Order: sequence, then structure tokens, then C-alpha cells
Amino acid sequence: MSKFQLGEIVATPAALKAIEEAGQTPAFFFAKHAAADWGDVCKGDAALNDQALVNGERLLSAYRTLKNERIWIITEAVGDDGKRAATTILLPDEY
Repeated sequence: MSKFQLGEIVATPAALKAIEEAGQTPAFFFAKHAAADWGDVCKGDAALNDQALVNGERLLSAYRTLKNERIWIITEAVGDDGKRAATTILLPDEY
């Protein structure tokens, strides 16, 4: 169940390639992120994400593919209309 709106969904080619090579789909990771399963973030970052659900700030999740490639999903802060603008899946070195 989604805890927040993702807004426009985008992905970098490198992240898509890593996910495809692992035999997975971006939808799998986006669903985890939207359900507030923050993945492999530290407790402090998880707490910041939980607070961001309330105050509309940026959300960051970190996961590993089945081939152990690290990927991030970032949902940008809420805009003036109260909706999150975009969610991006990318590799950490692309940030």
C-alpha cells in the first residue's frame, strides 16, 4: 500500500540496466519505496524519511539488486500544490 504519491516516475539508463541484469523490475523497487520500506538506509535516515512523510521533505531509499548492485530511489520534496513532483531511481554514483 502506497504511503505517498510518487509523482512523475523517472529512471536513469544505468539504473534500469542494473535492475534488468538482475532479472528484476523497477516496479518492484518503486513499490517498496512507496510503501515506506526504506531498504538499506541507516536508522537515522529511516527516521528522517518517516518525518518527511509528515512534513513533505525529500525521501531516500537504498536497495540492492539480486546481483548486489546498489540503487537509490529519491522522491523530491512536496511542491506548492501539496504533491510530490518526481521520483527517480538511480545508481548512487549518479547523484
